Amino acid sequence: MGYEDYASFVLEDRMAKNSANVYNLLDELWTPALAKAKEELADINAEIKKDGKNFTAEGWDWRYYFEKAKVAKFNLDENEVRPYLKLENVFEGAFYVATKLYGVTFTPIRNIPLPHPEAYAFECKDRDGSHLGVLYMDFFPRASKRGGAWCGSYRPQIYENGKRVAPVVTIVCNFTQPSPGQPALLSADEATTLFHEFGHALHGLFRDVHYYGIGGVPRDFVELPSQIMEHWVFEPEVLKVYAKHYETGEVIPAGLIEKLDKSSKYGQGFATTEYLAASYLDMDYHVLKNVPSNLKVMDFEAQTLGKRGLIKQIPARYRSTYFNHTMGGGYTAGYYSYIWSEVLDSDAYEAFEETGDIFNQEMAAKFRTYVLTPGGIDDAMDMYVNFRGKEPGTGPLLKNRGLK
Repeated sequence: MGYEDYASFVLEDRMAKNSANVYNLLDELWTPALAKAKEELADINAEIKKDGKNFTAEGWDWRYYFEKAKVAKFNLDENEVRPYLKLENVFEGAFYVATKLYGVTFTPIRNIPLPHPEAYAFECKDRDGSHLGVLYMDFFPRASKRGGAWCGSYRPQIYENGKRVAPVVTIVCNFTQPSPGQPALLSADEATTLFHEFGHALHGLFRDVHYYGIGGVPRDFVELPSQIMEHWVFEPEVLKVYAKHYETGEVIPAGLIEKLDKSSKYGQGFATTEYLAASYLDMDYHVLKNVPSNLKVMDFEAQTLGKRGLIKQIPARYRSTYFNHTMGGGYTAGYYSYIWSEVLDSDAYEAFEETGDIFNQEMAAKFRTYVLTPGGIDDAMDMYVNFRGKEPGTGPLLKNRGLK
């Protein structure tokens, strides 16, 4: 079709525009991420010695000894946090953030068909009381559900005969089912997942697009609305509203919040490096001009990651033989999109912080107007610049991940 390679074909319609821009971003993050990963490896090897062992860590040792290193550094057992993260409180916390930012409300709906008896349904109303849409939330695993977490819709927002047809949005997760009579208590990661998918839900509920074909946004922009919501999860002001002990009602102690904050950046060397390795692998496959019929994928993988200095203890997040994202999972030449969007969400959240108020109404109104409402009616970078007043930089992301 006249394109140099497959990556050129798909990237033209995304924010990145071309593979050079993708590689520039990955390269900019790779060096500090790999350096941080090597620092973490040194901590792990130190823990092995403290354990009375005399060997150098391999990949299979990482998580066990990393957790030991994390406890030693921050004295935080993540199970300390769970009693304060009761499922219902966490999604009420997400509702609180949306109300503070945008003035919307979520009211339980009774006597409505549910995808499962354990699911929840809410009506979302705008600041003026008008109907915006319906939100379903379905949290627990069962035989008929695939794994993971996602946000979808039973009916997207459209216009018919000049009138807005409200969306019906669903959040689906696979949190651990509680024992009978006990509440579901989330981990810190699961609370973050809930806020993330809720960000996608707000994007769907706020959308106000008149024409078919422009409702969606580019793959490397679509995670901005979800990932920015993650920034509010553990803000002290927000935790004080929803993070209450399921038995006593006690608000999560300030000391525990501080430990959670300090420990949250630890491990980002590993997390960023394994993610970037998979992103490089995805791109390297799809910039191939002529794929030989005898291509040996494991040799190709070893070469593409080896030349960048990936340490042996960290494999790519997905190996070639099970990398579904790039082999038909919708992220072909697009796995970089998560970190591209994180550049956007980190920069966007900094816009709120710069005002001195993480719930700044003027900033929230601009974010809704230019990011959450218009679908793909404009070029994605133009939409972002309309909100922020400038193109994003990687500085806020590096700071948030503790890589600088």
